[in-house]
Amino acid sequence: MIQRIQSVFLLLLALAMVSVTFLPIWTKTDPVSGQTLTMTAWQLTGSAPGQASMGTYAIGVLAVASAAVALFEIFQYRNRFLQLKLGALNLLLISATLGASFYYSSQGEQLLNVKVPGDFEAGFYLPTLALLLNLLANRFIRSDEKLVRSMDRLR
Repeated sequence: MIQRIQSVFLLLLALAMVSVTFLPIWTKTDPVSGQTLTMTAWQLTGSAPGQASMGTYAIGVLAVASAAVALFEIFQYRNRFLQLKLGALNLLLISATLGASFYYSSQGEQLLNVKVPGDFEAGFYLPTLALLLNLLANRFIRSDEKLVRSMDRLR
């Protein structure tokens, strides 16, 4: 049944992970020269002419894969054990997305040698929200399974 609360959580998770691919994740600005580095899910670019950009495709691929798993998980409502396994896989994918974001932001810190630290943007915090939504969805899937098992014992 698609109208269950865990389906809403999974849909919000998918929207959050798709939003990661469009929003900036990390920025760093040199106050003296005005150079900025901006990291999105697909690349790390600088504002200075001739400054090389770096591909951050791992973040985008992991975010899209996590959104796809969440959408697939919504329609597996008849098989709750598979939903729980997909939820565990999604937990790994979202964690890997956060790890890749940290890795590429540390690479960006080295590109612009300024003592000012970079700032994490909205695209960095959305996977954290997705982790919370994934945990809530798994909790409600588990409670549905307990309810079905208790009804089977009564028969």
